[in-house]
Amino acid sequence: MHTDHNTAWNNCLSKIKENVGDQGFETWFRPIKPINLEKNVLTIQVPSQFFYEYLEEHYVTLLRSVIDTQLGKDFRLEYSVVMDKGDATNQPYTINLPNNSSGYSGKKPGQKKGMSSMDLFGYDVKLNPAYLFENFIEGDCNRLARSAGYAVAQRPGVTSFNPLMLYGGVGLGKTHLVQAIGNEIANNSGKKVVHYVSSEKFANQFFDAIKNNCIQEFSGFYLKVDVLIIDDVQFFEGKEKTQEIFFHIFNHLHQSGSQIIMTSDRAPKDLVGLMERLVSRFKWGLTADLQQPDYETRIAIINRKMQADGIIIPDNVIEYLAYSVDTNIRELEGVIISLIANSSLVKKKIDLELAKQTLQSIVHDIDSEVGIDYIQKTVSEFFKIPVDQLKDKTRKKEIVMARQMAMYFSKEYTSLSLKSIGYHFGGRDHSTVIHAIQTVNDLIDTDTNFKKSVDELRKKLKMKGI
Repeated sequence: MHTDHNTAWNNCLSKIKENVGDQGFETWFRPIKPINLEKNVLTIQVPSQFFYEYLEEHYVTLLRSVIDTQLGKDFRLEYSVVMDKGDATNQPYTINLPNNSSGYSGKKPGQKKGMSSMDLFGYDVKLNPAYLFENFIEGDCNRLARSAGYAVAQRPGVTSFNPLMLYGGVGLGKTHLVQAIGNEIANNSGKKVVHYVSSEKFANQFFDAIKNNCIQEFSGFYLKVDVLIIDDVQFFEGKEKTQEIFFHIFNHLHQSGSQIIMTSDRAPKDLVGLMERLVSRFKWGLTADLQQPDYETRIAIINRKMQADGIIIPDNVIEYLAYSVDTNIRELEGVIISLIANSSLVKKKIDLELAKQTLQSIVHDIDSEVGIDYIQKTVSEFFKIPVDQLKDKTRKKEIVMARQMAMYFSKEYTSLSLKSIGYHFGGRDHSTVIHAIQTVNDLIDTDTNFKKSVDELRKKLKMKGI
């Protein structure tokens, strides 16, 4: 009986070399290290799970034959697979996997006859061809993310942006951007395998793999992709086994130079319920956020959408939409679609009045729009001045005071931004609104009569229920 694992494996290698070409031997057998021989089990260490699966698929019969002749039919082979090489403070992370003595069949026990892994796991997730860099509107809110994404698309797996993690709230363009990266790579690097999947889909595939005893097929598919795009990784929170398998896949892909692209609704440091070692890997490359689109970006989005649909609308309508819908791109695009539909249904050209009617029916906080109109009307009646003068450039004292009070209540009773409030008062900037609010607050503290006027106006506004 052999007592030295090095001698045992070297004897096996001499026979293996006689049966494989020089390139195959150097690629698949030279990197292997024998690490233990005990209780009729020879344990060898391989650099990755992909390495293990390749040996099992292509050389399992040869390995079984060599083990039989060199060590005996009672011996078996076990792999120690390096899943994480570790670093200066952490030991390498390995898992032990058995040798498939019956040979690789491409099917696991329990897998339904005639059912391929593509069928079983549903790997038919397609990139949306409409998501391209050409129609992704760039602005200050997303410039870093877009630039990094484009760099990755040109040189996947080569830049230091690996992994690339994009995060931000709902409807800010994360999915558009990562799929644009995937489409760019797929269209210009035909040989690369690009796979896009949501984290929820990934978790469901993993669950199916466990249920059907097809873990090897599951991991084998993911270990062979060149570009993995996974959406909404926050969905992994609390799913320990899913995190574990993704951790191993992540390590292998990263070590082999494959590109990993992820999205999340928050920064890696704010993800709870995820393994610390997984979160640390999310930070290896570049993390970039997508923020709410600024006014200029919203203008560009509206113009692009209208151009794509061959529709021309007045500038004042574009400005109104851009100021009124400042939440996210998805909601803004929804408003545009609804506006176009309304115009078609009522057979009316798109104008400011139709835009206001459309927003009232679909925007959650549209009471803010109604509110600001009502606030202006109530204040102008209180001070006995026309509403239009609140929006004029006149600097008459009584009008300035009424305008400042209307701005003050607009901030108190609506959810509009300071910039949006300024827009509704003749296109004034946010600093003017800040000054108005501060002036009203100061007068409330120092002028009793002024405070009474404010209280009386507040009662009138509350009667409206805003």
